[in-house]
Amino acid sequence: MKIKLVASDLDGTIIDKNNNISDNNFKAINKLVKKNVKFAICTGKSYAVSKSICQKFDANYGIFGNGTQIIDLKTGKELYRKILSKKDLLFITTFAKRSNFHTHLYTENDIITEKLEYMDLRNYVLKSKNPNNTLNFIIVPDIIDYIEKNDINVFSMVVSTENTKLKSFKNILSINDDIICTYINKRGKYKDLIIDKSYEYLNISPSNINKNEALKILSKYLDISSQEIMAIGDNINDLEMVKNSGIGVAVLEAYDDLKNVAKYITTTSVSNGAFAEAVNKFI
Repeated sequence: MKIKLVASDLDGTIIDKNNNISDNNFKAINKLVKKNVKFAICTGKSYAVSKSICQKFDANYGIFGNGTQIIDLKTGKELYRKILSKKDLLFITTFAKRSNFHTHLYTENDIITEKLEYMDLRNYVLKSKNPNNTLNFIIVPDIIDYIEKNDINVFSMVVSTENTKLKSFKNILSINDDIICTYINKRGKYKDLIIDKSYEYLNISPSNINKNEALKILSKYLDISSQEIMAIGDNINDLEMVKNSGIGVAVLEAYDDLKNVAKYITTTSVSNGAFAEAVNKFI
């Protein structure tokens, strides 16, 4: 069946660990345009962080916050959004603080945190290298107090730590049916080289929301089937969309769990154009 939509993660898939993009990937995206194949960026990042790169890639659609927001990038129209409730935010941050875990929140334009330490520090470093990045950083003395006193639209939040207790914390959060947690390990070969730190984190979003569910919403909007989608990724939050698409691709450096469900694994590294390899093979 002909592929009508290519959905791809950004970091670790199109953009390598040194924040570089292969020229081959730009050529592959131009190929999609010429063949009239829609291109959607699917990222855990917010729209504010990703807007400039989406424009650079001439993408048609953007799935942001791991599926909490979908935007038609050609018109700027928001097709979908789902946010965490204040009740859920307070529930998570209260339990995280009791365990001495680090938390930060993602709104459409801001990262809210008490201290830049993990993924929030990573985003800060990346912003310093990209003048077009419009993400704001709000440092607050007490994140629980800030949530209580302000009306904020939070698409997702992250709980991070350098110790190894987050899986147990994830089990505690599982009693809340209104949220979904994805555990990601940034140790060993997955170490965060942008900030030179090993850690683990939970990405927390509203229930029934992930990149795959967002792709279902987008495919329905475009009137195409899952079999007409090629999904490309590297991380655990890409697993469901890679598993359930017509052609699911894991890049060479992807997490092993993702490779296990992919229909194709690239032989080319991300820095040398793994994304382009997949596009040229199947499109």
